[in-house]
Amino acid sequence: MKVIILGAGQVGASVAEGLVSEENDITIVDYDAARLAQLQDRLDLRTVVGDAATPSALRNAGADDADMIIAVTQSDQSNLVACKLAHSVFNVPTRIARLRSRDFLEDESLLSPENFAVDFALCPEQVITDYIRRLIEFPEALQVLNFANNRVSLVAVQAFEGGLLVGKQIKEMRDLLPPDMDARIAAIFRRDQPVFPEGDTVVEAGDEVFLLAAAEHIRPVLRQLRRMMKPVERIMIAGGGNIGLRLAKTLEKRYEIKIIEGRKERAEMIANELDNTLVLLGDATDEELLEQENIAEMDLFLAVTNDDEDNIMSGSLAKRLGSKRVVALINRRAYAEMIEGGPIDIGISPAQVSIGALLAHVRQGDVAEVHSLRRGAAEALELVAHGDAKTSQIIGKRIDQIDWPHGVSVAALVRNFDKAVIVGQTDDWTAITRHGEVVIAHHDTVIEPEDHVIVFCTRKKLVKKVEKLFQVNFHFF
Repeated sequence: MKVIILGAGQVGASVAEGLVSEENDITIVDYDAARLAQLQDRLDLRTVVGDAATPSALRNAGADDADMIIAVTQSDQSNLVACKLAHSVFNVPTRIARLRSRDFLEDESLLSPENFAVDFALCPEQVITDYIRRLIEFPEALQVLNFANNRVSLVAVQAFEGGLLVGKQIKEMRDLLPPDMDARIAAIFRRDQPVFPEGDTVVEAGDEVFLLAAAEHIRPVLRQLRRMMKPVERIMIAGGGNIGLRLAKTLEKRYEIKIIEGRKERAEMIANELDNTLVLLGDATDEELLEQENIAEMDLFLAVTNDDEDNIMSGSLAKRLGSKRVVALINRRAYAEMIEGGPIDIGISPAQVSIGALLAHVRQGDVAEVHSLRRGAAEALELVAHGDAKTSQIIGKRIDQIDWPHGVSVAALVRNFDKAVIVGQTDDWTAITRHGEVVIAHHDTVIEPEDHVIVFCTRKKLVKKVEKLFQVNFHFF
């Protein structure tokens, strides 16, 4: 696939790295020649120096025969203009834009082909906000991901000494769960290396275990299998930028929030936008300020400034002063790998969190969802099975009859995607409904047409092989 990426910042560089490794023809456009030169030294791609929102730069990048434009510059306006040009002048089939402003996202008509012609709008700040919100809901989790329109949840937890799973074979997990619940260990990482989960695999203390279940079952399943942490009540946020503000707005009705911002004008602005959040003017690396604001009583400290070093320093200080859990945004991958598991409990790479939403639009076949695991080393995909027994390599077959590449495991299926299923009720006895029936995958599970199949690849290079298995032959058409 021929892809043009506009913008060579953190998001653009991460997208380029992800797509180059999958044998795509990549051209990246940016006005910063030095940054482009660094990327070209590291990756097999073309670069064009210029303004991404001009016809000449797009033409030089090969827009005349491009399959996709991914506009991820820092400017919403440039991204929108580039998508419009790609549609009207160059007839590029697929156009993706990064948009930070809510104004453009709230009115869908603005992105229609008649206007800015954006097929898919990516808002990294909102993606990261949703990601952190899920981590808050599961304090014991290292990662929380959703599939099939939130029908299935995947939670990564660390196995601890004395836990019910530790020292037991995976196949024994079924005996530990209530009869009406099922779950699947989809992946295990031990000392940073993948361990392919089979029935006789023994879980060890310290293992990072990826547990998958229907969304309504994931919390009770976790409760059965590991020690649950006290729910989060008090949160301190370092940084009142776009992410900090979005987080505070999302969380302030349910939690007690304090937010620290160093710029006076910004602090005043966000104070006016927030209703139940205490906004503090100051430096999050100031030990005296943190102690004055009772950092030791905080259940969670979120370091979400634009500066990696500040996030690491403020997060480390907060942990030393007594904060129960610390989550920090870390843009540099080397930093994230170095600090996680020390004073900082979870290091989040904004680019890695955001890239999954883009990859779902780039991948071959009908890929509904993509999530990066282990900072991009592994991947979880939700693919839709099309065709029939004659035109497909997987439909009508049991999972153990399919020639899956080694390192690939099928965790679950979601069947009858359009059918509403009652999964519970609210306190006032209102029914809670979700669409689709969740089938936890076992060796004798048969894949049917239109099943949403959730697949785990312990190595990213396996993704292409999985996509080929899901492709239908030409008789289908």
